[in-house]
Amino acid sequence: VQLQASGGGLVQTGGSLRLSCAASVNILRFIVMGWYLQAPGKQRELVARITNNGTATYADSVKGRFTISRDNAKNTMYLQMNSLKPEDTAVYYCNAEPYVTYAYWGQGTQVTVSS
Repeated sequence: VQLQASGGGLVQTGGSLRLSCAASVNILRFIVMGWYLQAPGKQRELVARITNNGTATYADSVKGRFTISRDNAKNTMYLQMNSLKPEDTAVYYCNAEPYVTYAYWGQGTQVTVSS
């Protein structure tokens, strides 16, 4: 299984980006997929998760600004990020869990928000 994250970049405060995570397999096999971020010197933390029935959960810091979605036909998960802030700057990783005790990870995509 391979997860290919893309869509990161440099954006000004208040701008938007859309991240994509393309899977090499049918994503319906994953009970949940998610996006995590890791800022320099900090631990990786959850940004948003979405189950295979479409239920989404978000970190408090991104509620109302970010939207997670998945296109099962394209085997791709997305993260629409609006109203970006400098504190959103991090490497963003996508994750996919076929069952609760195991996860696949993508390679990460850098998001940099300038003030």
